[in-house]
Amino acid sequence: MVKAYPTVNEDYLKAVDKAKRKLRGLIAEKNCAPLMLRLAWHSAGTFDVATKTGGPFGTMKNPAEQAHGANAGLEIAIRLLEPIKEQFPILSYADFYQLAGVVAVEVTGGPDVPFHPGRQDKPEPPPEGRLPDATQGSDHLRQVFSTQMGLSDQDIVALSGGHTLGRCHKDRSGFEGAWTSNPLIFDNSYFKKAFCSYQVTKPSSLIHPSAHLLTNTQRTRTLSLLTTPRPT
Repeated sequence: MVKAYPTVNEDYLKAVDKAKRKLRGLIAEKNCAPLMLRLAWHSAGTFDVATKTGGPFGTMKNPAEQAHGANAGLEIAIRLLEPIKEQFPILSYADFYQLAGVVAVEVTGGPDVPFHPGRQDKPEPPPEGRLPDATQGSDHLRQVFSTQMGLSDQDIVALSGGHTLGRCHKDRSGFEGAWTSNPLIFDNSYFKKAFCSYQVTKPSSLIHPSAHLLTNTQRTRTLSLLTTPRPT
């Protein structure tokens, strides 16, 4: 089945292209790709498949949502992005925040992520508590990812790979340290660390519990797929 995406006019598409160029410069200058990817994910991660509420609809601009415990530190991303957003009033915040995440992956050497504009801003943020809490273990994560968001194991693995970027900050997540040896490069190193750790020792404290959701068989197959070099 072919997905149907919203349609936007030519002026909107031109604004998207211009905003991407501005975002590339900002993210490269400030080395803030991990923060922008986190903003995009936390904006989207509140989606509830049963009620069709939450999700990436620009509500993160609302101070009430920025004040949610899971979003600690994201006000920095909002502040960095606002001068660029002001240059493109035609763009919704919903699209703009997701575009920042797409560009963050691009700037750090990751794959090209298709971007489909047309999200409309919503006025009210979702209730607090919809984002996964790593301190509550894999059963909680399964409930959030699978039941609330409607994601498959493959989806969960793909999302977990975003931890190849950035580091933990004690005052934001309760954890401290980088996920990988180079937190500004988007590659498979997080997956290698996450899945190989089961073969040699206990999982590291900086392996996200979402990586623990897969069975041993799934881990082996996923590791094989994710660590195989892509054709050039």
